[in-house]
Amino acid sequence: MTISPQMRTACAYVALSALWIWFSDLALEALVRDPRRLTWLQSIKGWVFVLGTGALLYAMMGHTVRRLAAANRMLLDGNEQTLRVLVEAMDARHKETGDHSERVMRMAVGLAQLAGVEGRALRDLKFGALLHDIGKLALPDAILVKPGRLDEAETALMRTHPVIGRDMLRRVDFLCGAADIPHSHHERWDGTGYPQGLRGEAIPLAARIFSVVDVWDALSQPRVYKPAWPEPEVIAYLRGVAGTQLDPRLVELFLAHLDELKALASGTA
Repeated sequence: MTISPQMRTACAYVALSALWIWFSDLALEALVRDPRRLTWLQSIKGWVFVLGTGALLYAMMGHTVRRLAAANRMLLDGNEQTLRVLVEAMDARHKETGDHSERVMRMAVGLAQLAGVEGRALRDLKFGALLHDIGKLALPDAILVKPGRLDEAETALMRTHPVIGRDMLRRVDFLCGAADIPHSHHERWDGTGYPQGLRGEAIPLAARIFSVVDVWDALSQPRVYKPAWPEPEVIAYLRGVAGTQLDPRLVELFLAHLDELKALASGTA
């Protein structure tokens, strides 16, 4: 019969406690004859036992928590590596330039940190940025890589990918919180975006942050339907759509830290 680790620990604790009580009682009875003093020492012994076992339990729990945290980090790292492989395949299928998804993810995380995002929200933003176009897996290649403009029917089909992406991520426990960017990064500050037509700060912060980065990257890099824009023109465009397409405060923050965000994007920071 296999004994579980917790049963072994409990048995060891009971055995050591019993030995401590037994031998300490024998020692006190052999050394102390005064009943009043013996009672007082028994109380001290009891408190020593409580403090000692409390310290032992604290150390054991700390060790267990550290092991669980390490296991959780390994699991998250493994999940992230799997996602990166999927994203590389998506970028290749969509004929995106270079490491598009990785690049915009690094810039979005950097801009989010400048905006004060941290902790779990920053982790969710990171995964959401990495998987921002995951809904496009459900769309045909004829639409994704069409060199010309999409017609009305094709546009309507293309605009289904945010909802598809949101629904896909919500089926995965550790990605539920990352759905804001795939679902809302095509919303516009003035309320004319899709799929919900959200306006201003009703758009999730993560999606507003990512939208600034995504527009920068889309214009700065060549695509199947256009060449790359010169940087001054991209900057001018961002300033022009601040307050209509993009959150003006985030555009200002992005441009104020453009050099360091570009360094993050290139992996040289």
